[in-house]
Amino acid sequence: MAVCGAGLAVCLLVLYPTVAADTTPDVLKSKVVGFEQAQSHVADWGEMRIYFTGQTFATKDVLTAVAVVEPGKSVHRAHRHPHEEYLVVVEGSGTWSLDGKESPAQRGDILYVEPWVYHGLTNTGQENLIFLVVRYNGKGIDVPQRPDDRPDEL
Repeated sequence: MAVCGAGLAVCLLVLYPTVAADTTPDVLKSKVVGFEQAQSHVADWGEMRIYFTGQTFATKDVLTAVAVVEPGKSVHRAHRHPHEEYLVVVEGSGTWSLDGKESPAQRGDILYVEPWVYHGLTNTGQENLIFLVVRYNGKGIDVPQRPDDRPDEL
């Protein structure tokens, strides 16, 4: 179990697989990963379970994970990155932040975010907030360039 007190960004930088330019990484194979088999990373905001990282036949820079966020906390402040991302609220409630605007988040809601758009999710409820993360870049598609010199985390 890894401890990631500085937030998801630090966890991912440390844990995210890197590949040398002259090697070809393995493509993910079909399989089921249970909750107990997922990599657990405990932080001051709760826990992140990372299920898959790497690449598939059509995507690269894949991350699939489940976050369990304690009441009153968030994984990190609103942030942005060059990946497309989906966040799905599985349990609990909170507040979405999307491009500077806030809105309620509740079970069953899904956020899609384009590359480089600021986004975040805070648990404003009384129970744990559980959400699924699916993040990736498409193969054969240029990753969008950083649009400006603003910081990646607000």
